[in-house]
Amino acid sequence: MTHLHDARLTGDETIETSFGTLKLEHTFPTDETSALLYDRMDAQRAAQAYLWALPLVGFATWRERAAETFGATGFGDFVVYDSLREKRGIVTANLTTPYIINFTNLAGGPVLIDYPAGPTAGGVLDFWQRPVVDLGQTGPDAGKGGGYVILGPGHDEAPFADSGRYVVRSETVNIFIAFRVLTQDPQLMASAKEGLKLSRAGAEPAPVRFIENVDREWSATPARDLQFWKDLATILSEEPVRQVDKALTAMLEPLGLVKGEPFAPDERQTRILEEGAALGELYVRNLQVNPRYTEPYWKDTSWYKSFDFEVEQETGTTLQLDQRATWFYEAVTSTKGMVHPTPGAGQVYMTAKRDSEGHLLRADRTYRLHVPANVPVAQFWSVTLYSEDTRRPYDNGGTEIRSVSLDSHDEQLQANDDGSIDLYIGPSAPAGTENNWMKTVAQDGWFVYFRLYAPTEPFFDKTWALPDFQAL
Repeated sequence: MTHLHDARLTGDETIETSFGTLKLEHTFPTDETSALLYDRMDAQRAAQAYLWALPLVGFATWRERAAETFGATGFGDFVVYDSLREKRGIVTANLTTPYIINFTNLAGGPVLIDYPAGPTAGGVLDFWQRPVVDLGQTGPDAGKGGGYVILGPGHDEAPFADSGRYVVRSETVNIFIAFRVLTQDPQLMASAKEGLKLSRAGAEPAPVRFIENVDREWSATPARDLQFWKDLATILSEEPVRQVDKALTAMLEPLGLVKGEPFAPDERQTRILEEGAALGELYVRNLQVNPRYTEPYWKDTSWYKSFDFEVEQETGTTLQLDQRATWFYEAVTSTKGMVHPTPGAGQVYMTAKRDSEGHLLRADRTYRLHVPANVPVAQFWSVTLYSEDTRRPYDNGGTEIRSVSLDSHDEQLQANDDGSIDLYIGPSAPAGTENNWMKTVAQDGWFVYFRLYAPTEPFFDKTWALPDFQAL
């Protein structure tokens, strides 16, 4: 018997591996070995396909559950996510400003958008969660508002050449349209909602329907087990297969997931797909905590830029699978303003999973985060607490947004004499710090996003930095 790394792979040989014993007879695998090798190969492929599929399944899950929860089934239906319960369903939602979101598709023809002027951040994304175009301050309208034409695969752009609109193309049939108003002024919010219009090409832009005040608990976290693959099969049936994705769709075919065919896996395929989903989720959690494709943003800390890849999700030589899997496991959406902010515009998302001693953050310990004075933002900053299990805003029994999100607009926050602020996260708050505390419960592991809206130069030149969490 030999170990795999010493195997000759010829003649009669028995090979010991981490996943079982393999046998060759006159160089060929025996029937039992063949079955074991296929199981191993298919489980590995399923785990890799899980990483690949995360952005697509993330949007498909959100679309379906928003339809169920909010009744957002019409062409011009925009859900307004404002309350804690509405936002707590979204993976790593920002809790400081309302979201206004629509899912639609281009099967019926190009979509026209009349976008309002004002201090907004938004965009149109394809279903791989890649920006088709930014809207608002980081978009071509630069916050002045304007008209857009969203083309789908195969649509002719010639009819819109002289339309006066910004013409862009999505590589997927399904699209996501969203924006948020970067102010708490209710008049600006009302004006933005009034100015938003949507139509199909050939029709006049029409006011949209806003679905508001539903205030229900729900979840857009992608499913585990076989349901993940059912959701993937559904959305793949609606979308073209891009050239860059053909190798991954080929890996899924032996597991019963074939575009254009019913998804009905047999017992073996089901077992392997469920194993692959579990293994894939463990892979991506390891990438979250120990990313090997990047370094901490600030030296001698554990703080990383959460979005650390190109919005196209590709370079000249690679599809950025690990980078985008990390982000789309714990978050949703992408815009150019998130990836390539410039001083005074865009947003930055910072995250940490370890404390100042390098230990993993725990739900049963209390930590202090010291936020130095003069946070380099032209707009505001926020710290939001998320569950590692669901990646949604943390459910600690609180009913107010500030129970899981604290920000620089919060008048209840207690600042130090020098303008710095100490925030606390854990099962209990040190005496007198309750206004600066977010509670953790049981074994529900957590992480935060420290968001900087319109970061300024001290962030980019790193003359301002966040220290690590300190365990108390």
